Amino acid sequence: MKSLFVVFLMSALIPGFALAADATPPATAAKPAKSKVDPALEAEHTKEDVKRHRQMAAAHEAAAKCQESGRDEAVCNAELAKACQGIAYGKYCGMKHPD
Repeated sequence: MKSLFVVFLMSALIPGFALAADATPPATAAKPAKSKVDPALEAEHTKEDVKRHRQMAAAHEAAAKCQESGRDEAVCNAELAKACQGIAYGKYCGMKHPD
């Protein structure tokens, strides 16, 4: 009976010792790489993207109103393509990124 108690006690304690032995010190976090892009140029690029997104949104809103008015879809798509010329590509005015 006594030996059974000792076996039980040891089996209960062994997992705790095993976990303590596996504990490793936390690794230090690596520093993120610094961007080589000039923050001023990045801000200007973002500003231009926002401007083009708004132009595209206005063109798409106009196309939606065109279709709601009952005009032919081909006419509305042609107007959309014309409104997006220079800022977007494709038949349905997708965003064009210069980089």
